[in-house]
Amino acid sequence: MRLELAGVGKTYTLEGGAEIPALCDVHLVIERGEFVALMGPSGCGKTTLLSILGLLLRPSCGKYSLENHDALTLSRQEQARLRGQAIGFVFQSYNLLPREKAWRNVMIPLTFNPAYRSKRRERALEALRSVNMLGRKNHFPSQMSGGEQQRVGIARALVNSPRLLLADEPTGNLDTRTGSEIIKLIVELGKARGATVVIATHDSSVAELADRSIEMRDGRIVADTARK
Repeated sequence: MRLELAGVGKTYTLEGGAEIPALCDVHLVIERGEFVALMGPSGCGKTTLLSILGLLLRPSCGKYSLENHDALTLSRQEQARLRGQAIGFVFQSYNLLPREKAWRNVMIPLTFNPAYRSKRRERALEALRSVNMLGRKNHFPSQMSGGEQQRVGIARALVNSPRLLLADEPTGNLDTRTGSEIIKLIVELGKARGATVVIATHDSSVAELADRSIEMRDGRIVADTARK
């Protein structure tokens, strides 16, 4: 999936009327199939930018195109449908439902995709198999380690065969070794499916695996480096 931002900004209005700029005049093109590492310290705007790319947040100004179509003209229902059918999300805090078993957590995105109505459980189990978690299919999140929960989160993100895979600090709650395994898994599985992959992180080691490394400071892109 090809992404293009032109002059995108985002300002949050606090109670009382104070305005906090989160993004300022962002211009960015990400080509189909690229793996991009979105770098920068906490508070630099990475999560806000990722949320706009995933149609979870509307920018205050600027233009956003997905596959050369204006994403901002879509209704909320159309955006929700597009997220369910073409976009996968991996979160730092896993966001698994605590009272649902692993396979049911993975199946959740498919409830919004009628194309998989009759094969939801089958696809969920296959996604768990792809991240080596099939043996944990009947476990609840509380019965799994952080790394195992994140693997389930990756399976959930990939279950609808997304064209765009977004990960927000996916290793933030993991130790270094487990985090490295998770990053490699996201990249390998995303690439195998031909997805565009964008990972927001402050871990510089992620940039070594990426096609491009984009550095942010104070809501702006300050560097965009292609890996040679």
